[in-house]
Amino acid sequence: MKKAVSVLLGGLLMSAATYAQQLTPAQRLILTTNEDSLNAGIAKNKTVISGYGSAFYQRNFNEKTSFATLERAVLFVGHQFNARISFFSEMELENAKAGVGQENNGFAGELAMEQAYLRFNLNPRQYIVAGLFIPRIGLLNENHLPVNFNGVERPLVEQVVIPATWRELGVGFYGRLRRLPLTYSIALVNGLNSAAFAHGTGFKEGRAEGQGAFANNLAIAASVQYFWKDFKFQVSGYAGGTNGLNKRKSDSLELSYGMAALPLYLGEADIQYARNGFAFKLLGTSVVFPDASQVNRAYANNTSKGMYGAYLEGAYNLLEKSHRYKDQQLNLFARYEMFDLNSATPANAIYDGTEKQQHLIVGLGYLPIPNVVIKADVRLMHTGDENPDLVINPSPVRVPYKTSNTFLNIGIGYSF
Repeated sequence: MKKAVSVLLGGLLMSAATYAQQLTPAQRLILTTNEDSLNAGIAKNKTVISGYGSAFYQRNFNEKTSFATLERAVLFVGHQFNARISFFSEMELENAKAGVGQENNGFAGELAMEQAYLRFNLNPRQYIVAGLFIPRIGLLNENHLPVNFNGVERPLVEQVVIPATWRELGVGFYGRLRRLPLTYSIALVNGLNSAAFAHGTGFKEGRAEGQGAFANNLAIAASVQYFWKDFKFQVSGYAGGTNGLNKRKSDSLELSYGMAALPLYLGEADIQYARNGFAFKLLGTSVVFPDASQVNRAYANNTSKGMYGAYLEGAYNLLEKSHRYKDQQLNLFARYEMFDLNSATPANAIYDGTEKQQHLIVGLGYLPIPNVVIKADVRLMHTGDENPDLVINPSPVRVPYKTSNTFLNIGIGYSF
């Protein structure tokens, strides 16, 4: 594994992203979906239909099992009321079925609103959003269409450390400077629910996603993006309370009470580069949850007080110099990821070595047109040792845990 990682890191700077990820000095907007057109204010119709989806096959070589699923199908409906006010919404179905008991081989079905917000244009450079929306944190949250990222699976760091498509209710202000290639955002949203934090998933389960969100506790998310030549730089962050209970209930659980009680802090920075078919991405993020011990005492959910993650990715479009196939892409990519969901643990938590992981992903993505992709990759995983204190009543047919594993992924994706 270490040898493979060294080879990868030595060649990652010779890389490229997909067409939809191309960056230019002028921050050129690429309109590949009807949603893009509405967002740019140039939609041909007032009411717009758009969407995206993906399906994949995965082979787990340790378990010697294979599964296939319709990962997601998303329908976007938007409407432009006038030049200043428009509406954006996305309805997402995960794993084909949703309802009580709709789970098969660990793939749970879900039907949920991914976004539903109003946008108010203040001027050509600034606008406000209000409703259920995705704050600008990391790379994937705002750029999660399957044609826009390499690999069948979304980057793992932006699934488990920064939860993918992290949406909350609130209001956000977005803008760009007049004289500098710099954009910014700041949003006020509902806070997280630390009672729902679960071991192995970070704070992902603590998101309300628009359903009965606690509003006693609030959070702020902000970002700054800067464009220079073929580079794009971003820093983003999040800070907010995770206890939405009233004072009486908080006191009964011996939890701190208030709008910013039991705060969680997240910081993220990333760099993107793209030119002549070559590109790379570098992202790093860290989460600090100082009062994790209070949460563990109240809910016994084995929450850590620190986690981190980072990845470096490169790709090259093998058809970049082809005249015959100049409108197509064949992206060869490699990505190295590392994260630890319990890098810092309070005294009343149990460390889990399996949550400290490294992943090497190598694969291809073929786009016959910018809105359709066929993908295949191999993921090599290495983790720390399993903690026997966390193995309770194991199944007699349970496969012994191995710190290394290999996965084969094949998938398709689309957007319109």
